[in-house]
Amino acid sequence: MKKQRDTLNIKEWIEIARKDWKRMKRSLKAQDAEAAGFFFQQSLEKYLKAFLLKYGWRLRKIHELDALLDDAVKHDPNLEKYRDLCERVSGYYFADRYPPLGVLELTCVDIKKDLKEVKKFVKALFPDEKLDSKK
Repeated sequence: MKKQRDTLNIKEWIEIARKDWKRMKRSLKAQDAEAAGFFFQQSLEKYLKAFLLKYGWRLRKIHELDALLDDAVKHDPNLEKYRDLCERVSGYYFADRYPPLGVLELTCVDIKKDLKEVKKFVKALFPDEKLDSKK
């Protein structure tokens, strides 16, 4: 029997992360902060899961980026500096999906503030990744 790592295609996870990134950018352009926040979180979640799968991590249904980061720092302690970012971006997912939290009033400005740091985070996970490329 093949290892789980062999059966889960990491490149496919990255491709889906890129699609979510593009969806986030389109939503920002349309001034749809809730959709942008959702796809922003989804993109980062998939990049984190792809990173973890490289190390044989057992795939779990989880959306909290800070919990995924707990596992990621075991492989790269330097990722700990992105904890506050992960906690913030996790909130973007919940703000759109759970009505009591929707009162957080996420704005496109909030998301744009985090873009630069998220790009650095993704580069830390996958140094060759080129976000916003014209692929």
